Amino acid sequence: MMGLALKRLIDIVVATVALVLCAPLLIAVATAILLTMGRPVLFRQERIGLGGRRFTILKFRSMTTDVEGRGTTGDGDRLTPLGRWLRDTSLDELPSLWNVLRGEMSLVGPRPLPNRYRFRYSPTQFRRHQVRPGLTGLAQVNGRNGLDWDEKFAYDVWYVEHRSVLLDLVILARTARAVLRREGITAPGSATAHEFLGSAQQAGCAAPAPLPVAAGEAAR
Repeated sequence: MMGLALKRLIDIVVATVALVLCAPLLIAVATAILLTMGRPVLFRQERIGLGGRRFTILKFRSMTTDVEGRGTTGDGDRLTPLGRWLRDTSLDELPSLWNVLRGEMSLVGPRPLPNRYRFRYSPTQFRRHQVRPGLTGLAQVNGRNGLDWDEKFAYDVWYVEHRSVLLDLVILARTARAVLRREGITAPGSATAHEFLGSAQQAGCAAPAPLPVAAGEAAR
């Protein structure tokens, strides 16, 4: 319980300080997007969060809209030069600090995935939602999009089973190194990441029921 409280306190303090210190950078990036891509500046998408609950993630927009990108063949065609740079430097993730402040995400945890993946998880894979999704996670510092989905989920479940404040600090330190080195930004043969198709969907299985949330987590 103390570990959960300390983790949440760290999330609040770091997200608040980062948003304040990065305010000029946030304004500069938003202005650059507005001038080069127009509106909207922010990318919003429904993701799966703690206990299987849905939330809307905020990121800087890095691609043309569906209308602007009509006739393109994939994400690689819709990714703009500015958007590619934002992804390479992970600056597109800065607005997600607001999700951390709101308690929808944590600094460290399994990366939040689109809600359309909900029916594609196996029960074991769905265990990743026993904790808040994170800005970074164990999979992100061990290959990121260079990993296949089985490897990513294995890291996510291992994190759920072994999570601690100390482990979070180690992951944050390794994240800084990975960002500076721009490691694992794209999947092999893709401009972003391959879609998770899963096996549950193919077998006609229903998604696992939302996970029970510990009282200490639900209160935060």
